[in-house]
Amino acid sequence: MLISLKKKGQRAIKDSALDDLNPEDMMVDEYESHTETLEDSLSPSVSLQKLRDSSSESLLSTSWPSRKDEPFRFTDTSFIRHSQIVPITKPPQLDYLPSINGDTLLPNVVIADGFVLNSMSKVSTLPDGVYVGGLLSDSRDRIAKRVLEFVGNFEWGDFFWSINGLGTPVMTVVYVPAGVKVENPIHFKYVSVEGGEEGSKKLPVSNPRVFVVVEEGGEVGIIEEFVSKEGNDDKRYWANPVLEVVIGKGAKVRHSYVQSQSLNSAHIKWTAVRQEAASSYELVEVSTGGKLSRHNLHVQQLGPDTATELSTFHLSVGDQTQDLHSRLVLDHPRGYSQQLHKCIVAHSQGQAVFDGNVKVN
Repeated sequence: MLISLKKKGQRAIKDSALDDLNPEDMMVDEYESHTETLEDSLSPSVSLQKLRDSSSESLLSTSWPSRKDEPFRFTDTSFIRHSQIVPITKPPQLDYLPSINGDTLLPNVVIADGFVLNSMSKVSTLPDGVYVGGLLSDSRDRIAKRVLEFVGNFEWGDFFWSINGLGTPVMTVVYVPAGVKVENPIHFKYVSVEGGEEGSKKLPVSNPRVFVVVEEGGEVGIIEEFVSKEGNDDKRYWANPVLEVVIGKGAKVRHSYVQSQSLNSAHIKWTAVRQEAASSYELVEVSTGGKLSRHNLHVQQLGPDTATELSTFHLSVGDQTQDLHSRLVLDHPRGYSQQLHKCIVAHSQGQAVFDGNVKVN
């Protein structure tokens, strides 16, 4: 294993020294180095400090997932673990992105390597009161105050959730006021730009994070599209995104998620949804990219009469693992849910993993 992530001024562990360490010592050094490097790579953020603190604490008490852990029994994450993980600390230069354009018809946000590119985004056509932008550091701001009620309070995350919480450079917020219906969906285009060459150990990691709040009676559509920069179809990188969604009473969210990243990349995504009474959440997902692609989907019912519909399709055409782990928790009466998952494995080294958990309390 190559361990090159160390806090500035500390000595990196070389391969020749690994024999002198027992496995527990190696584990501690590995997690501490991940935490230290992510913390050192980012500028301070008042609005994200609670999230970063809780994520850092979680990482120091969480081991890297292995096949000994039930949620990863059929999913091998050693591709990431054995790489030289390098946090991406700044946005790409715009002249590297001549072919990246946001959707010209829909409100859109372009996120490259975890950083929002405002010059390539367009949100001016949204209805009055709808906000799409960064989480403001002013706690007196009404929207920031509302979002911060939820940030850092999700208790079902894992190692990768915490990596994102510690490493995200900015949180993008979508806020829909009560009773407002956004006619056109908001298109998030995530582009992975920086990448290691095929055959190398380098694995740049990005941690984009989006938080959606739809108040009572509001409606919005969210499209998430994950791609590589043109010409980077064989690059090595790790996209580690998180989407959190809070759906108010009687509100509706339609969510589309398309993933077609490099076949040499890792794509580990979390989607966490909170549904209040009489709300509706619909997901349509297509995943075809990534050497290792995993979607962790958690939907939590917070009131009665909710509707949840999940339709997903995964395709493995090479040495790929396509993994969907979903969890739906129903704590209130009359919660309607429907889930359909289809997968095709078209290669001898391909793999598809599905774990659909529904808990009725």
